[in-house]
Amino acid sequence: MKERTLRVLEFTRIRELLAEGALTPAGAEKCRALEPADELTAVQALQAETEEATVILQYTGGHPMIAFPDVKPALVVCEKGGSLSAGMLLNVAELLRASRAAQDALVTERENTPILRAKAEGLFVARNIERDITDAIISEDEIADRASSELMNIRRHLRGAQDRIRDKLNQMIHSATLQKALQDPIITVRNNRYVLPVRAEFRSSVPGLVHDQSSSGATLFIEPMAAVEMGNELKQWELKEQQEIARILAALSAEVAPYAAAMAETQEQLAELDFIFAKGLLSRRFFCVSPKMNNEGHLKIIRGRHPLIDPEKVVPSTIWLGEEFTSLIITGPNTGGKTVTLKTVGLFTLMAQAGLQVPADPGTELAVFEQVFADIGDEQSIEQSLSTFSGHMTNIVEIMHEVTPRDLVLFDELGAGTDPTEGAALAQSILTRLLHIKVRTLATTHYSELKAFALTTQGVENASVEFDVETLRPTYRLSIGVPGKSNAFEISRRLGLPENLIDAARKLLSGNAIRFEDVIANAEYHRQVAEKERQLAEEANRETIKLRNEAEQLRREMEQKREQALRKAREDAKHIVDQARRESESVIAELKKMKKNAAQGDASVNDLRRRLDKESDALAEGLGQAAPDGGEAPKTVKAGDKVKILTLGVEGTVLAPPDEKGEVRLQTGMMKFTAELSQLRLIKEAPAKEKTTVKAKTGMMTRTVKSECDVRGMNLEEALDAVSLYLDEAVLAGLNEVYVIHGKGTGILRAGIQQDLRKNKHVKSFRRGMYGEGEDGVTVVTLK
Repeated sequence: MKERTLRVLEFTRIRELLAEGALTPAGAEKCRALEPADELTAVQALQAETEEATVILQYTGGHPMIAFPDVKPALVVCEKGGSLSAGMLLNVAELLRASRAAQDALVTERENTPILRAKAEGLFVARNIERDITDAIISEDEIADRASSELMNIRRHLRGAQDRIRDKLNQMIHSATLQKALQDPIITVRNNRYVLPVRAEFRSSVPGLVHDQSSSGATLFIEPMAAVEMGNELKQWELKEQQEIARILAALSAEVAPYAAAMAETQEQLAELDFIFAKGLLSRRFFCVSPKMNNEGHLKIIRGRHPLIDPEKVVPSTIWLGEEFTSLIITGPNTGGKTVTLKTVGLFTLMAQAGLQVPADPGTELAVFEQVFADIGDEQSIEQSLSTFSGHMTNIVEIMHEVTPRDLVLFDELGAGTDPTEGAALAQSILTRLLHIKVRTLATTHYSELKAFALTTQGVENASVEFDVETLRPTYRLSIGVPGKSNAFEISRRLGLPENLIDAARKLLSGNAIRFEDVIANAEYHRQVAEKERQLAEEANRETIKLRNEAEQLRREMEQKREQALRKAREDAKHIVDQARRESESVIAELKKMKKNAAQGDASVNDLRRRLDKESDALAEGLGQAAPDGGEAPKTVKAGDKVKILTLGVEGTVLAPPDEKGEVRLQTGMMKFTAELSQLRLIKEAPAKEKTTVKAKTGMMTRTVKSECDVRGMNLEEALDAVSLYLDEAVLAGLNEVYVIHGKGTGILRAGIQQDLRKNKHVKSFRRGMYGEGEDGVTVVTLK
């Protein structure tokens, strides 16, 4: 496609808007390099990509990708055996993270996005390399202690050496003999050595190495001889640290090197995905649709909106071309929207062939053209001293030499700029030539001769943009099939031109011209009447649809509120169950403490636990279904009444009459709680069941206790209770060493549990987990 066409039809501005939606410079670069394709299969493939992107954006509600840096320079260094800096390696890890995120988001079971899924499946993902880099490198300037055991050991010695130097210098600062010699009682650093600020006149009082002095010369920064050897030791450890860091970076670079080519290819693929999703974002921004594409030159734009016009001001246009007629002659007043119509058709064609969706209504269909030729605007060359007519004609001559039946031609004010009679004849000749070779053509004009040409020529159709004579303003609405009427006399009359002058001008027109204008005026009148009736019908239809949608929305809202109420009831019930279970565990713990010895009461305790579990599970099963309403709520209840609890779907016993808030104290099984009176239904009292007595058995019983207690996800209070109960059971079961799994997280659980273990009478000792045991996420407890 010619660059001039892209510029004249403002496709270059669309590319800039497209680039605004890219996440990365690489994606934006692809947006700015976008060119229309000229093969139907290629265009359909591009459109399919964009459609899948809009589907995913709609499904996820946001961008499925994350930004990624350009790592190609770093990969080149790797391939040549070089070592990357910490910042370069972090960029590599960021690229791998972006690749993994894109693959996780796009490789799904959705069958309507096969193209993007296939692209995502081809991305290179290396979780081990990504993890190794992020574990070892904290930032561009900081390597983690855990990067290697050697680095951790070196830094431990470093900290020890630094502490010894500081301790020594602190002793000297607080020494009475040096108080007068120091400018300030502080320790500072010069040339990476720890020094003291000594007054120049007391230089001899502080033997050592001078590393710097103040600008006035009054202060010398001296490293005391007592600390020089310590400083040398610190320097040696710092050198070892730098050597170990260099070794770590080299090892990580060597880990990346074998996959440098795959990572470079993945960066290109991610940039392509970024570009595709930028197309999807542009579609969402302008409420676009995917047009149906054809190779037959058929155009049908339904309520198309030029994307570069303010959405609040743009007037949608419906345009068709290519089936009953191949040439469309658009007439109407200046500033009436004729040029916008041409640009809309041309720009939509370029956007569609570039794989972009177009801002129009569903059902829009566009054709694939080899070239789009546009002669729009005043582009005569001042340097060549060409007039407006000459400038346009130069473009037209070039078009007529190159045009083929597979092209689209757009002419703005064809034949203007010269004698009207000659200009009209020339324009008719050009249009006739294009008609004979079946070129799809749109042309705007003011000439009545071309209106008559369209009326009498097969394959050519008239169109007009509407003008409101009352307000002297264009409406920008396009009507196909009716030529535009000249409004010169009407506009002049509205502006106050004397009637006698208008009558004199009218007499100068030929009779045929007057009759032709009258026919157009009559047709335009009836068209406007029909248009108003159509608008009224559409408005009534929209109102009907609106009422239907409001009714449907109300139904959905009621359904949603019902679901929310049920969900809230289930959550409240689950809270009650959890609270009851915790209280029951507390009761069991108290029972254990009251036992006279480890053997007595085990059977009773286990029976109690099984009963509590059975009752809690029964309540939990009732949470998933709404309880049926058993009639009207009672006005009041008394202690001992049997009631149905609607929110839980279980039966309970009233413990006390309602309080002033209408809340009733209830008991179901071993759990006690409160519920609103409106949620209760009286039931007939069932026959009393025979009470079950739990008897303690004598003798030892076999216990099955796990060697670990997992409290992850609990708060500190819950975790402490769970650990205390577990340790009681572990001691009774004869376990010697157990594991408390609390996770790493913020460290609150670990600190609180270990503090509690120090006070537990069953604990002999405890330690953090070793490598393979869970490390900081596990505490290993040895029992007495």
